[in-house]
Amino acid sequence: MFLRVDHIGIAVNSLSEATRLFSTLFGHSPEKTEMVADQDVYLALYAIGDSQIELVEPTTSNSPIGEYLRKRGGGIHHLCLEVDDIHQELARLKTAGMQLIDETPRPGAEGTLIAFIHPKATSGVLIELLQRM
Repeated sequence: MFLRVDHIGIAVNSLSEATRLFSTLFGHSPEKTEMVADQDVYLALYAIGDSQIELVEPTTSNSPIGEYLRKRGGGIHHLCLEVDDIHQELARLKTAGMQLIDETPRPGAEGTLIAFIHPKATSGVLIELLQRM
């Protein structure tokens, strides 16, 4: 079951430049910054109501975010939906014929489990599923 929009991910070339801009925009610093080594990214998270804006900078140029920036430039990268049971949702979506990037969840930021739905299955929008542990 989908619970809420957890965050909107924005791909950036420079986390330090982007945090200066978004800190000015939102009137406060990010609540958290984190390196997610498994995904080769640095993150900065801003709380906006009960959702977040996630700024994502690649740690390597050949990471998925690095490739995205090279092809498309900075901007909205993905929409993240919180689910109560990520295994159940992935099984349901696979049975329904949705093209998945991840058929099994992997570790995400803040100790979560995440998985991505391919944008070809969702009208060009990369959707991340997230389960809080």
